[in-house]
Amino acid sequence: MSRNETSQLVRGALLLTGAGILSKLLSAGYRIPLQNLTGDIGYYVYQQVYPILGIMMVLSLYGYPAAISKLRSEMDTNKGRQTLRNFYFPLFLILLVLNGALFLFIFINAPNLARWIGDTELTSTYRMTAVVFLFVPLLALLRGGFQGEQKMGPTAVSQITEQLIRVSLLITAAIVISVQQLDVYKIGHAAALASGIGALAATVILIILFLKNMPWRHWKGSEVIPWSYYVRTILLFGAVAALNHMVLLVIQFADTFTLLPGLLNFGLSKQEAMEAKGVFDRGQPLIQLGLVLGSSFALALLPNISRTRLVQEPALFYQDIRGSLLFSVYLALGATIGLILIFRDANILLFQNDQGTAELRLLVVSIFLCSVSVTAAAILQGLGHVKRTAGFILGAFFIKWIANQLLVPFLGITGSAVATVLSLLLLCTVTLYELRRKLPHLQFRKVLNFRAAALALSVMTLYVIGMHALVADLLTNRLLLLGYIVWIALTGGGLYVFCLLRLGAFSKKEVRMLPFSTFLLRFYKGREDNERN
Repeated sequence: MSRNETSQLVRGALLLTGAGILSKLLSAGYRIPLQNLTGDIGYYVYQQVYPILGIMMVLSLYGYPAAISKLRSEMDTNKGRQTLRNFYFPLFLILLVLNGALFLFIFINAPNLARWIGDTELTSTYRMTAVVFLFVPLLALLRGGFQGEQKMGPTAVSQITEQLIRVSLLITAAIVISVQQLDVYKIGHAAALASGIGALAATVILIILFLKNMPWRHWKGSEVIPWSYYVRTILLFGAVAALNHMVLLVIQFADTFTLLPGLLNFGLSKQEAMEAKGVFDRGQPLIQLGLVLGSSFALALLPNISRTRLVQEPALFYQDIRGSLLFSVYLALGATIGLILIFRDANILLFQNDQGTAELRLLVVSIFLCSVSVTAAAILQGLGHVKRTAGFILGAFFIKWIANQLLVPFLGITGSAVATVLSLLLLCTVTLYELRRKLPHLQFRKVLNFRAAALALSVMTLYVIGMHALVADLLTNRLLLLGYIVWIALTGGGLYVFCLLRLGAFSKKEVRMLPFSTFLLRFYKGREDNERN
């Protein structure tokens, strides 16, 4: 691969990373007004359908396109020609059969799924959700085709368009349901409808770009179609690639099927159990925002990580890896402790009361564990260990499922919080162990400054507690609370980063990897770069 091609690939990966970050922020942000408008019961309904919709979105955005991109690249390498007959049409048929099967399975078994979950009123919602899978084949095919040409722009544009339309329609539906006092179960229908319309809009954009860029001479051909290889790649590589983007999603998926029955066994009535799950799910947008902070800067540094670079530029390779892990650990640690400290106020600000604060503070530990796991897994994937990391995520899913069934009947939503932390702790442990095994010269613990992290966290903690003691009596409404939360998050986070810089948590090279590095270097005081090479 030439230097220009490599540069184009890195820029494309960074573009997708940026689109992914924006999409995650939108995905986290809209749930707050959704809960405010429909209450904990409405939020519970939405969260019961969201994991299935989330799986659809991941398949159409990451799983299938990754497999199609791989096939496209292999055909280019083998000097093959992608035509409608030998590439696009057969792949579309395969995707249509696969997603058609998922549609039929969910649609036919919707009553059984609803009974399994413990809420038969969700039957019609699951049937509407099943229809959304029929939008996946063409959407995923076009995204994969563009990515195979290293054109990431169309995927990024379609992703943001899809998310904006979905969020706008969902919030509009929540307003209508709230104002007209409609049945809150309609928010599940609205979620499915909004996802379908968003996917349709994204598909239209991709079709226009496809027709504009597709050479007309490639629309026909007589090459042999490797059906078995296509099916195998879509099923295996596509499913594995999708699973690697589902860490939080698989945890929520386990809660969808096990939490409500467990709460009923805990002794709650159905209404109380639904409200309790709605309260528990308040933690999801906050964890997602923390995960964006804890892993996005690190993941933005990873597009050029590969086995080839490990051999050709080992010193720079290890420097990038250490920097990625350091940013993930330090930022996720600060976000976790900071959110635990202000969680009661944030709960009241965002969700109008402080219900579930104790349990959700425990759940917030997931930010640190998930951020480090995602960063370590991304490094392993860059080195080619894609199936292994997918296996680790699948293992975390089963641990969460089993732990929910064991703990929730005795501890309620506290049991689910413990189960989440246990499953992510296992994921974090095995990914870091595997990373150490595959990169024995990484020596990450030697560059991790425990003293600097502990002192920076202590200073931030004392500052937040002291500020809260001074202004607690003044926080008499949500507007004042908003101002306080924004102020304490910015100043507390800034103080934490300042302490890390002054206490030598980073080398100069690592600081230069950060945004606004010129400004941050003014506060830097630490060891020389060669101490970390």
